Amino acid sequence: MKVTVEVDCSPQEARAFLGLPDVAGLNDHMVQEMKKRLDANMAMVAPEELLRSWMTFGGQATEQFRKLMTAATSGAQGLKPGG
Repeated sequence: MKVTVEVDCSPQEARAFLGLPDVAGLNDHMVQEMKKRLDANMAMVAPEELLRSWMTFGGQATEQFRKLMTAATSGAQGLKPGG
């Protein structure tokens, strides 16, 4: 024997019937918080801002690499063969 039961209810009614908590308020709060954070970070995604931050980092990295190479070559010049 096969029995089919079809229930016509909204998601809220199904949650209440099954005893699940209503998370609509929490969901709304989370969505609003995510929107605020996205809006705050959108300026960082602008091409001008990305390029500016990359160039700043690139300049510092280039300078650090130059200092490292200078220190390595000056240290290597101070070594004596066989010593």
